[in-house]
Amino acid sequence: MLFLKFLHLKVFSMPERAIARHEVREIEQRHTMDGPRQDATLDEEEDMVIIYNRVPKTASTSFTNIAYDLCAKNKYHVLHINTTKNNPVMSLQDQVRFVKNITSWKEMKPGFYHGHVSYLDFAKFGVKKKPIYINVIRDPIERLVSYYYFLRFGDDYRPGLRRRKQGDKKTFDECVAEGGSDCAPEKLWLQIPFFCGHSSECWNVGSRWAMDQAKYNLVNEYFLVGVTEELEDFIMLLEAALPRFFRGATELYRTAPDTATPSHWHGPICGSKSISSLLVKVSTVCKDSHCLGKCSRNGLSAV
Repeated sequence: MLFLKFLHLKVFSMPERAIARHEVREIEQRHTMDGPRQDATLDEEEDMVIIYNRVPKTASTSFTNIAYDLCAKNKYHVLHINTTKNNPVMSLQDQVRFVKNITSWKEMKPGFYHGHVSYLDFAKFGVKKKPIYINVIRDPIERLVSYYYFLRFGDDYRPGLRRRKQGDKKTFDECVAEGGSDCAPEKLWLQIPFFCGHSSECWNVGSRWAMDQAKYNLVNEYFLVGVTEELEDFIMLLEAALPRFFRGATELYRTAPDTATPSHWHGPICGSKSISSLLVKVSTVCKDSHCLGKCSRNGLSAV
């Protein structure tokens, strides 16, 4: 195996969890009874499901576009996970539906699912064959700077879409100097919950439990996690390990134009005074966020 979890969420009782498990098992059993012969002949690769629970502004658009470009040639399905109000945390009911759909929707297998959603442990719902999780993370400050300007300028992928902060000319340096909310130190934490999971504690900035859970999941529950700064290496490894999906991905990445970063914008240098000031304010958060990246890099280096 290659090593490469915001909003308040109530704690669900054991009976609720048991009901969720029962519902998933029920649909799995019904699915088997409806067509045992067809399922029995389904090749393992044809039954494969990959979940890319993409972190915003980590080159996720560029990588997802590769999956879309390859799906017809490599004969798999790409499906977008679109949650209510783009909330990365799903309710228990939505978690059950999500697990049901992915487990039983054989017409969409092999399938590549992508969306801004936190890690979900399928085993808690009684699913025996779990999907393959992959992801990409980025230097937390670089990611925050990128997201700051994305809210103001968008990207070349959808240039006509009006962004929430469009028209705001304030630079990231000025935002830090003024203590603005869009560049607040707490926003460096955002990558942690995507690996930590659906517990409300995952969104508690600086939580040692959340950080430990995120690291555990990254090492034990993810097939491969890359880093934005070494995206080509990530794609090369995927092509070698999962050619059913990613055959031809490396060449496609090398020849594709970059549409994730607006061509008219160049971010501030990370050695600037504003960045230094931000680091002083967020020593704990930044240290933990970088630790997650180091954990991923160590995995990549070990391959």
